[in-house]
Amino acid sequence: MTDTGAMVTLVLAEDVELETVSQQQMMLEAVDRAIVDKEVKEQIKPILEAMLRAQPQTVVRSSYAQTTMQISMPRRRYEKMGSPRVGERVTIEIRKAGA
Repeated sequence: MTDTGAMVTLVLAEDVELETVSQQQMMLEAVDRAIVDKEVKEQIKPILEAMLRAQPQTVVRSSYAQTTMQISMPRRRYEKMGSPRVGERVTIEIRKAGA
């Protein structure tokens, strides 16, 4: 939070913590999304699982770009919101116009 007297700027960054995923799991999920026919999936999955089990497994740390927002507003408007401080929750709704 930056307060210049007349204007207040809030910088918000999402706190993202991701779990590690095996390459095998990522491939099986990709097959699930790509093949819509349930019968074909049931035939391919056991074969793919057997092939992948025989391969050395690589653990992948999935990446996710952190989103950061900066909001500047007149000090008066900030005070009308209750002057939220660092650590307090601020809810911001972002929607496509007309939605």
